[in-house]
Amino acid sequence: MLPDPQRVTDIMRAVARDVVLPRFRALASHEVSEKAPGDLVTIADVEAEARLAELLTVLLPGSVAVGEEDYERNPDVLLALGSADPVWVIDPVDGTHNFAHGVACFAMIVGLCHNGETVAGWIYDPVEDRTAWTVKGQGAWLDGKRLQVSHPASRAVCRGSLGNRLRARLDDMRVAGNVDVPGDLVRYRCVGQEYIDLACGKLHFARYAGRLKPWDHAAGVLMHAESGGFSQLVESRVPYAPGEGILRQPLFLAPDAPTWDALHTVVSAG
Repeated sequence: MLPDPQRVTDIMRAVARDVVLPRFRALASHEVSEKAPGDLVTIADVEAEARLAELLTVLLPGSVAVGEEDYERNPDVLLALGSADPVWVIDPVDGTHNFAHGVACFAMIVGLCHNGETVAGWIYDPVEDRTAWTVKGQGAWLDGKRLQVSHPASRAVCRGSLGNRLRARLDDMRVAGNVDVPGDLVRYRCVGQEYIDLACGKLHFARYAGRLKPWDHAAGVLMHAESGGFSQLVESRVPYAPGEGILRQPLFLAPDAPTWDALHTVVSAG
């Protein structure tokens, strides 16, 4: 069932070259709109998703595609994730806010799911022309180099991605004298780039909350796991599964289970 990973990479690179990059820092005002307050969509998102869906379903006969923009038009497309058909889960421009504002931190994300589980994933950085990819049971790779999570020497030196509210609360704890609180806290506004950095050890942990959407997390969670990482949903304490659709509980990722417990305790205390 699995296609050649390089062929998927080639498709993503071609769509980025032909559809996405020509619009970067060249969007007209009528080519950007809001799906909801602060939630932007551009012509590049719409056209790239349509092209990716077309090419990927041809690459793998019998497969279907579920994309972020398609979901906005028809939420029932998520039902495909529970079927026996292979499903391509597509985020055509992850980090649209950055893309629309000329910030070179965005990505294209493609996951391949079957029976509700992710079996392969790709994250492509069009600006740097680099691809991270993973196949279940075969590790995770970035341009030919196998990826491996990094284990920090202590919680204080951990680098992690948190939302604004938690970053501010942990900053207050550190200022108050808690030396065991992570001090290097970031948010890229592009989860695809964060998943690459989690898998290669540039980030040690991340917490994502709100609405967990499969096009954001399916590929990245598998990539992190295949790089040796550990993650689970915070409330139910089970692994993330894209077949559940859009989830409304936090997801926490760390290098291993003991570090997950320790960091989650600190972050929760914040």
